[in-house]
Amino acid sequence: MTGTTAHPLPHHREDGPADAPPLILGPSLGTSLAVWEHQMAALARQFRVVRWDLPGHGGTPYDVLLCRTDGTAGTDGTAGTDGTARADGTAPAEGTAHTVADLAALVLALADSLGIDRFAYAGISLGGAVGAWLAVHHPERIASLALVCSSARFGEPEGWHERAALVREQGMAAIAETTPGRWFTPAFVGTPEARGLLDGLRTVAPEGYAACCDALATYDLRGDLGRIGAPTLVVAGRDDPATPPAHARELADGIPGASLTELAGAAHLANAERPAQVLAALLGHLAAYPADGGATDDRTRHAAGTTVRRAVLGDAHVDRATARTTAFTAVFQDFITRYAWGEIWTRPGLSRHTRSCVTITALVARGHHEELELHLRAALRNGLTAEDIQEVLLQSAVYCGVPAANSAFALADRVIAEHREGK
Repeated sequence: MTGTTAHPLPHHREDGPADAPPLILGPSLGTSLAVWEHQMAALARQFRVVRWDLPGHGGTPYDVLLCRTDGTAGTDGTAGTDGTARADGTAPAEGTAHTVADLAALVLALADSLGIDRFAYAGISLGGAVGAWLAVHHPERIASLALVCSSARFGEPEGWHERAALVREQGMAAIAETTPGRWFTPAFVGTPEARGLLDGLRTVAPEGYAACCDALATYDLRGDLGRIGAPTLVVAGRDDPATPPAHARELADGIPGASLTELAGAAHLANAERPAQVLAALLGHLAAYPADGGATDDRTRHAAGTTVRRAVLGDAHVDRATARTTAFTAVFQDFITRYAWGEIWTRPGLSRHTRSCVTITALVARGHHEELELHLRAALRNGLTAEDIQEVLLQSAVYCGVPAANSAFALADRVIAEHREGK
């Protein structure tokens, strides 16, 4: 572990078994650790989950960076007046613009205080930028990385400086009207989940929000993406105006071996708007990479396979399959859990979206209608829309035969209708 711990640390919360692989979750600008609430129950079954708040957000004091006394602020070791660490190891002076490096230092200090050396990291937007910075500058600490609706550069600095000045002068109310359109699609803005997150925005300390805007203004990791060696998942909302899918593709193209998942019907806070799809993508990605970096054994593969199987097919189906298991069929259940779900569905090369498309096509071709129905429901859970499924079935009609596709269309029509009715 690097550095020593000093008070104060960012406000944080731990969930899950203390001896489980550690997973640190970073929030987006304007939100607290509550932004991850929809994913917590499932993640905490498998991981020691640590969530943290940005300066001035949730329970973290807005001046937390100014209070650091251990010299860990700005852990890139450079000197100067840009908010990174000075040659003498002191924190940035009051009035100095802070950087993503300063926020990353808080995360490292938090991890050190909890006895966590190497960890998986997932972050939304600015929280993702913190993880990417750590993966470049402290690769020994990051076992795997997930970037949700994030970017290698968040636009021109002037826009962030203007927003920082606006909230410093007029408070959070000055941006309250424009934020819903950035965070959510029009269909989601009026939901209780959206209203709760927007209410949280109004409680953010303006100076803390402005300091984070300063950090975003100076952030540019485009030239360093190739240095990220941690297995990386990139998740994008197709309707995200703040970090459009092109930003996600730049990340995925620049980070060696990164996989990309794009979610329909999701804007900037995709994990709030499409919680099940984001969770499924995270679980699949995290299952492939033990936090200690070691090789997986059969027991680990079975645990990972169970997690992904539940995420894709749903708890109800897996519970029914488990309840029906006999002494005779147990060996087969173990086989498909380890092999199909623990080795294939957890591989990073294809997104869950793509795997669902491939699986549907294969089942149409073979006429396995019971399995097809199961995987049509899984596809909807994985983020495919009715229009996506329609295209897959049309493609199948050309290469698998019209009679096979005819049966598949009839089955899919029923499954989609039941999905819309919440059955």
